[in-house]
Amino acid sequence: MSNLGTYQWITTTAKKMGGPTKFLAGVALCGYAVLRIGEKVVVTVIKKAKVTRNDVENDGANKSKVYSVKSQGKSNEGIEFVAGDKYWVLESDGDAILIERLNDPNSPYFVAADFLRSISDYC
Repeated sequence: MSNLGTYQWITTTAKKMGGPTKFLAGVALCGYAVLRIGEKVVVTVIKKAKVTRNDVENDGANKSKVYSVKSQGKSNEGIEFVAGDKYWVLESDGDAILIERLNDPNSPYFVAADFLRSISDYC
């Protein structure tokens, strides 16, 4: 019996709008508007939350997190580094460091901390 009130509201509203066809068209239009507005909100939130490589290089507060490779080397994982490469640390857990190399579409990589200390200014 609890849905009787909802049924009465729907039939009354549909009658006021000129019939069920116009009512369903209005519901569809409102649903479409809600979806589009929700999509814009989500896209805006994602864009603001995303940290790009250029932001990290140009942001003074995060500049200390960008490290430079000083000598050429190849990690045990098979990742080759050359002098001048730049990276920043995303996460670290013990000896495993998750890094993102700037201008490398295949990033991020897990690398040993000792290896990073031996080839770069990572401390």
